[in-house]
Amino acid sequence: MDIFIQQVINGLTTGSVYALVALGYTMVYGVIQLINFAHGEVVMIGAMVAFSVITALAGTASPLPPAVILLAGVAAAIPACMAIGYLLERVAYRPLRHAPRLAPLITAIGMSIILQHLALLVWSRNPLAFPQIVDNPVFSIGGAAITGVQIAIILLSVVLMALLTWFVYRTRFGIAIRATAENVHVASLMGVDANRVIAATFIIAAALAAVAGVMVGTYYGITHYTMGFMLGLKAFSAAVLGGIGNLAGAMLGGILLGLVEALGAGYIGELTDMCKWPLMKEVVAERCAADGHLVLMGSNYQDVFAFLVLIAVLVFRPSGLLGERVSERA
Repeated sequence: MDIFIQQVINGLTTGSVYALVALGYTMVYGVIQLINFAHGEVVMIGAMVAFSVITALAGTASPLPPAVILLAGVAAAIPACMAIGYLLERVAYRPLRHAPRLAPLITAIGMSIILQHLALLVWSRNPLAFPQIVDNPVFSIGGAAITGVQIAIILLSVVLMALLTWFVYRTRFGIAIRATAENVHVASLMGVDANRVIAATFIIAAALAAVAGVMVGTYYGITHYTMGFMLGLKAFSAAVLGGIGNLAGAMLGGILLGLVEALGAGYIGELTDMCKWPLMKEVVAERCAADGHLVLMGSNYQDVFAFLVLIAVLVFRPSGLLGERVSERA
């Protein structure tokens, strides 16, 4: 039971991050039917900018408390990612809005590669240790361990998802976003500035990506210029799992994907430990001496389960768990 509780805690933590990133995918797709494959790199840029700011402030004789330094890193990452999100929409995607669908898709992949290599030039190709400046107490729940960082990630994700839901469904601008997603031409005839709404959607998605990037850096303690690639693919899988274009579906898909990964990889790791298979023990997750639970970052099984879920959803329910079958737009 303690193993189960531990993996649920780990799954909720990673699933919360997946949900935040998946919201960016699903918002953009819902409005302009575009899969922004550069979104994972926006998450990476957020983590890198926060890393630079936190390292600079923590390395000086600053009297600022650690929590304030961390918030300064978040405050720097959000506008940087928002600017990148706006530039992506304005420079790369808006000129191709009426082009065949393959063109913006290829452009999105190209922008992902460009952002990766720009980060490589700025921050180098080496993995960077994200500063662990805040206290991270460990609490015990039913024999499992949950850290202060995990609690903060889960609670902050819930708050952000609730605020986004309120914004989209309870504000005038949210109504404009939903109207544009329903039919951009009719929304324009009703006085909605479609270009402004679409740009704002990219900016909001990028802001969520910035927060997710800082969460990943704080949780795993490492950043790298390729870190957004796999995270972006998994978040896209979560969006498809829940129903791409559906906010509640993105949240549900992210949480479920995190739980499936944690439980699947964790239990397979435990089984191989019990069976004493030397060859298999080399590839399962390593034991973490600090927390006393499985660290899933190094487990290949984690990625396998994520994409097995994606394949199963595409085969048995292509519209996703909360998605609706809709006819193709004219």
